Amino acid sequence: MRNLNIPVGVSDFEQIRRNGYYYVDKTGMIAELLEEESTAVTLITRPRRFGKTLGMSMLASFFDIQRDSTALFEGLEISGNGELCGKWMNQYPTIFLSFKDVDGLTFQSAYDMLSAAVTDLYKKHLYLLDSGKVNAYDKEIIGRIAAGQASVTEIKKGLFLLTEAMNAHYEKPVILLLDEYDVPAAKASSRGYYGEMLEVVRALMSTVLKDNSHLRLAVLTGCLQIAKESIFTGTNNFVSDTIASSGLNEYFGFTQQDVDRLLADADAADYAKTIKAWYDGYHFGRVDVYCPWDVMNYLRDIKRNPEAKPASYWKNTSDNAIIRSFIEYAGSSITGKLETLMAGGSISQRIEENLTYDYLHASEDNFWSVLYLTGYLTRVREQDQREPLAEGCFALRIPNAEIRDIFETTVQLWFSDSAKGWNRRALFDAVWSGEQEKLTEEIRALLRMTISYHDYREDFYHAFLAGIFAGAGYTVESNREHGEGRSDVAVLDSRGDRAAVFEVKYAKSPEKMEACCEEALRQIDRRKYAEDFADTCSQVFCYGIAFYKKRCLVRRK
Repeated sequence: MRNLNIPVGVSDFEQIRRNGYYYVDKTGMIAELLEEESTAVTLITRPRRFGKTLGMSMLASFFDIQRDSTALFEGLEISGNGELCGKWMNQYPTIFLSFKDVDGLTFQSAYDMLSAAVTDLYKKHLYLLDSGKVNAYDKEIIGRIAAGQASVTEIKKGLFLLTEAMNAHYEKPVILLLDEYDVPAAKASSRGYYGEMLEVVRALMSTVLKDNSHLRLAVLTGCLQIAKESIFTGTNNFVSDTIASSGLNEYFGFTQQDVDRLLADADAADYAKTIKAWYDGYHFGRVDVYCPWDVMNYLRDIKRNPEAKPASYWKNTSDNAIIRSFIEYAGSSITGKLETLMAGGSISQRIEENLTYDYLHASEDNFWSVLYLTGYLTRVREQDQREPLAEGCFALRIPNAEIRDIFETTVQLWFSDSAKGWNRRALFDAVWSGEQEKLTEEIRALLRMTISYHDYREDFYHAFLAGIFAGAGYTVESNREHGEGRSDVAVLDSRGDRAAVFEVKYAKSPEKMEACCEEALRQIDRRKYAEDFADTCSQVFCYGIAFYKKRCLVRRK
């Protein structure tokens, strides 16, 4: 593999270009954005780690009048458009602000973080205090904000005031680039102070975006499109660019062409199949894309170790609480659809793109909409759809192996935690008294409460059984050698001087469950699974269990 300078975790365009890091050229986005100059505000929503911040940093380098970026863009796609570069490159005062760090357990702590972000922004423009074109009253407020002494009202009007002062100083309208605009609202919703934060953010946005003559254009990025009436009240010339319908899809994420070129440059074409299975599969509009964060991380790992296995890099940077928050009170409809998705199938679902965080849990449609818009699900391509869809509905599926791993991990944790809260006393009593009918009944009840996947393979039921006994004071052994083979699950009750051996079979039909139980019991005998416990336990219970989807049958030797 060639020694490429892979910029993992670097989202600063200037740093990437000046240090000679590998850069996948996305500068064509500039021309696309400027194609409709009458558009005052463009909102771009994409999942996390799909290059939004790097894209915004690239725009800042291109527009900012305080920079000379000619060398940075040399050889890139946009440099071939001389007329556009002459008109726009480093020609406008530019504000670049990110809300990615605005978070806190309380409203006050989160507001302090937001205020600090605005304060840090003002510190970059202290030259305005010496400008002869900015009036004295505005300079006083600028000084207070930069010193961290601003009132709440001054913070709410902070972005508008900065555009006004910069317009006066440069005698040119301002370009505003606001990254991760929805983070304050998202964090506030999960922490319980959504209303208070929404009041601040709505004022901040409406003052700078609504009929602001000092603004040339604005670009905002985020994960979700918060309903316009919720946060962008009164904003005109507002265009949304989402994963469902977009002209900018090829500029966020890596296209197949991008990945092919990257692998060729890295001399890593042998990894193409693995990378596609794990990190491809997203369909934004009509464009198929890979997650760039994953691709770059995996290339970095195989550069260090050619035998490195693919990993869930995205999982470690994204908040997966949204999946769990719905699973915890999932009804039969959500449960069934999750099982279909995790078994590799697709579901038909209506998608709502305009959401408000305080009503995310108001309907099941919102759940699937959030999973789609944040990258946990993707659309099935039109040519791959087997059945016609109702108007307004999308066919959705899990995009790749990495996201399937996230779902499975989340569901497994949910089951493990939930199982600890279930009253399993009747089930345990049935195990230690040998009541096969009662044990069948109790296991069936637990099965109905779980989310199963993997096409109901036997390993799911192994984990299911082990999870029942885990954390209940028992020693659980799974697939451990006993006698002349490996039993599926063995449970030891040291306090009661007893053990239970379970052999699991998956039946191909309900009618074959009885025969599968008998075969499981014969296997326990034939391979002498129980003999290991004969010297240490006075009682050894042997059970053959047959499963068919969410049905079960237990037979005791």
